[in-house]
Amino acid sequence: MTIKELAAIAGLNHSTVSRALNDSPLISEKTRLRVRELAEEYNFDLNASARGMRTRKTDTIGVIFPVLRDSYRDMQYLGSLMNSLRFTIEEELYDSIITFPVNPKTGRSNIRRLLQQKKVDGLLLVVQDVADDDWEMIVDSGVPVVSLHFKWADSRQQEISYVYPDNFRGGYLASDCLLRAGCRRTVTLTAEDGQIEFDERTRGYFSALESSGIGADAGRTFYGSCGFESGYNFIYENRELLTEIDGIFAQTDMNAIGAIEAMKELGIRVPQDIAVVGYDDIDIDYFFKPRLTTVHQPKELYSEIACRKLVEMIENGNKTEKIRKVIEPDLLIRESCVIEEVGDEY
Repeated sequence: MTIKELAAIAGLNHSTVSRALNDSPLISEKTRLRVRELAEEYNFDLNASARGMRTRKTDTIGVIFPVLRDSYRDMQYLGSLMNSLRFTIEEELYDSIITFPVNPKTGRSNIRRLLQQKKVDGLLLVVQDVADDDWEMIVDSGVPVVSLHFKWADSRQQEISYVYPDNFRGGYLASDCLLRAGCRRTVTLTAEDGQIEFDERTRGYFSALESSGIGADAGRTFYGSCGFESGYNFIYENRELLTEIDGIFAQTDMNAIGAIEAMKELGIRVPQDIAVVGYDDIDIDYFFKPRLTTVHQPKELYSEIACRKLVEMIENGNKTEKIRKVIEPDLLIRESCVIEEVGDEY
């Protein structure tokens, strides 16, 4: 419906309707309310571009996501995070443009395009880093920005608001869980591409071993990918190791599920022979037995914190205090690694 059609229904000229929808003081309260009621009844929304010209706002948030790898883990976890972000953005009555940092066909920066064309009021960066040119564009534009989920390798993240999970703490909790379950000869399965989140989980794993008095030398690290196949293949490729270990910390749930399925095929009992702890708490965990003990990523919490902070920055002219928040994960005890008594000493 156009504004002229709404005006015809109201029996008013279109300029009067436009002023009523824009809360002009020239229009009586009675007329304004009547026009608003008709607009709601006929699902009329004032043209977004016209609103933008008046308010200099698009009511749109740009969400920059990494390219989802060919991995079920990434699609499960990052896909779920994307849904959490969209839910909160829409709850705040904003629209979203979700895109990659770079157009995969042209190789051109999507961040630069969004900012140059003034398509967004703010940016949520769900990426490990941004290109130098994009960073300069972000700084020069003055657009509000919040980084979430990924911790950056350099100091640039300190210049903006950020919210991300404490992966070191998560790795510590997973390793500590294995120790409290009685495991003394453990390994961790991690990604081989040097992502900060996995490096920190590995450090947390060894820190728990050190704190327990057993010593970091009691742990071992094996590198692979994040998916089911990597965990599954690890078991078959290291069958001679299985008699030497009693616990596995797989740094993704898909790794853990793959390892458990392979051990079931080999007649190795989980957790009686080898206990397993995963990481992420993805939805698919509920469809496998034994149910996976895992570290829960608080994605709903930190996505909500990041979205609401960005909206606050947008609506206050980017003048609010920056947020620097690290969210602690939770350990979910299920069947693949069971702690008899939480207070037990090592």
